[in-house]
Amino acid sequence: MNSIRRQLLIWQITSLLLMGLLVSLITYSLTWSGFNKTRDYTLEQVAHAIMRHGVEPAGEEDDNQDQGRFVSQIWERSKLVYASRPDVALPRQPDGFSVVTWAGEEWRTYTLYKSGLTIQVGSPKANRVLAYARMANWLLLPLAILVAGLGFMIWMAVVRALAPLEQVRREITVRDMTKLHPIDMASAPEEIRPLGEALNALLLRLDRAISLQRRFVADAAHELRTPLTALKLQAQVAARAVSETDRQKALSRLQGGIDRATHLVGQLLAMTRLEPEAQAERVSLDLEALVKRVIADFSTVADAHKVDLGLIASEPVSLLGHVEPLHVLISNLIDNAVRYTPSGGRVDVALRQEVGWAIFTVSDTGPGIAALEREKVFRRFYRLAGNEIPGSGLGLAIVREIIQLCQGQITLGDAPGGGLRIEVRLPL
Repeated sequence: MNSIRRQLLIWQITSLLLMGLLVSLITYSLTWSGFNKTRDYTLEQVAHAIMRHGVEPAGEEDDNQDQGRFVSQIWERSKLVYASRPDVALPRQPDGFSVVTWAGEEWRTYTLYKSGLTIQVGSPKANRVLAYARMANWLLLPLAILVAGLGFMIWMAVVRALAPLEQVRREITVRDMTKLHPIDMASAPEEIRPLGEALNALLLRLDRAISLQRRFVADAAHELRTPLTALKLQAQVAARAVSETDRQKALSRLQGGIDRATHLVGQLLAMTRLEPEAQAERVSLDLEALVKRVIADFSTVADAHKVDLGLIASEPVSLLGHVEPLHVLISNLIDNAVRYTPSGGRVDVALRQEVGWAIFTVSDTGPGIAALEREKVFRRFYRLAGNEIPGSGLGLAIVREIIQLCQGQITLGDAPGGGLRIEVRLPL
C-alpha cells in the first residue's frame, strides 16, 4: 500500500537507527580505546610503585583477590627474584608496553628497566574484555532511550504534519452533488495549498457543469413537452377525421410536427456531442470544401422556400479543427438564414482568409435582429417575441458553444441590403 505516512516513518526511523548504529560504533571504539589507555596507565603506575617501594608479602585473602588480575615480576639483572603468581611465567619483554602470548592466552605487559632491576606488570586481555563488557551495557542504555524517544517524536511529528491532508480528505468525503462548495484552505499548510486550490477549481467547474446540465435537462424537457403534446393532438385529430381531406390535412400537420420534433432532438444531440468533440484531436481540414458541401445540402431546402442561396466569394482555407462541430456550425447558420428569409429573398455566403484567421460570413435579407436582442439570441431555447417561424431556440446557442470550443469570435450585424449579417472568425 502506497502511503506517504508509512514512507516518511520508514525513511526517518531507518535513518535514525542507522545513525544510532554509527554513533554506537564510534562510541564503542572511543570508549574501548580510552578504557585500554586507562588499564595501560594502571599497569605503568603499578610498575613505578614497585620500583619505588618494593613489594610486601600479601595475606592469603589479598592474594586471592588479586588472582588473575595482575602479575608482577621482578628481575635482578637476569635472575627472576619475585613473581606474584609463580604459576604464570611470562617471559621478560623489552622496555615499555608489549603484547605477549603465553599458554594460549594473550597478555598486556608493561616493563620498566632501572638501576639493574627489571619490573614487569601484566594482565590478561580477556579480563579487560569482560570488564569493558560490563561497563558497555550501561553505555548503550542512554542511546537506546534516545532512539526510542526520537522515534516516538518522529512518529508524532509525521502524524501532526499530515493531519491537514486528513482534514482535506474528510472535507472531500462529505461533498456530494448538492454540496460542491469550495474547501476552506485559509489555515492549510503552504505545501498542500496548491492542491486545495486545484481541487476548489475542479469543484467549481463541476458545480457549474452540473448546474448547466440540470438547466439544460429541464429546458429540454419543457421544450420537448410542447411538440410532443401537439403531435398527440394532431394524431387524435387524424384518427377522428371523417373525410379524406380532413385526414390528409391532419396528417400533413402531424408530419410538420414530427419534422420540428426531429429537428429539436437533432439540435439537442448536437449539443451533447460538443463536449466529447472538444477532447478529440484537431485535424487539418479544407474549410472551403466543407462550406460548399453544406451549401449543396441546403440548396433543396432553399429552393423549397424560394430563397436564392449561393457562395458569392471564397478562397481556399485550411485550418486545424474538429470536422463535425464545424459542419454543425455552418449548417446552423445557413439553416437559420434560409428559414428566416422570406420567399424571393437571398442568402449570401462568403469565405476568406486573413493573417491567422478564417472569416466566414452569412448575410440574408430577412427581418434581422434588433441590437438589444443580439446577445440574448445565444441563450438556450431563447426565441424572439412574435416570431412564428418554427425552431428550437438552440441553433445560435450551439453556434456559440462551437465558437468557444474553437477559440473563435462571432459578430451579429446588419446586412447592407437589410437583414442580418453574421461574421465568424476562426483561428487557423
